[in-house]
Amino acid sequence: MAYIHAKTAAGRQEIEDRARRLPPGLRSILLMVDGQRDDDELTGMLPGLRAPDDALEQLAQMGLIEITGGSLAPAAPRALTAGREQDPQLYKQLYDWMSESVRKHLGLKGYFMQLKIERCTDASGLEKLWPEMAAAVSKAKSPALANRWLEETRALLLTTPQPA
Repeated sequence: MAYIHAKTAAGRQEIEDRARRLPPGLRSILLMVDGQRDDDELTGMLPGLRAPDDALEQLAQMGLIEITGGSLAPAAPRALTAGREQDPQLYKQLYDWMSESVRKHLGLKGYFMQLKIERCTDASGLEKLWPEMAAAVSKAKSPALANRWLEETRALLLTTPQPA
């Protein structure tokens, strides 16, 4: 069984004030813990965020995250774009949004991220880049901005009409 992790009050406070001066990899994983991702999904992000293999354990020991539940259906699709992967309107909106975000928040530092966006051929491919994009925004600007970017990106999915 995979476990769902969420930030504790101390974890949310750490995102805001950076009092503990976490290493960048740990901070990035803390940012990705949202109460919806299970430990398998979070562990899969560790290499891309340059976080240590035991990042979840370290954050739990510091009291910054906690287990809030278990996922009962690991075979169910976790992607927000599931069922809409081939929707050209959704792809275009996500592509434009992410490209504009690279330009606005990362500038020249976002060159390689833009190349990854260019290689995506559907909405689910773009969705898979969200954690990496959020980590880049967090590093370049702030974790709060990265968190807001993720929320706005998820909201974009809700405002994009589904094809009839």
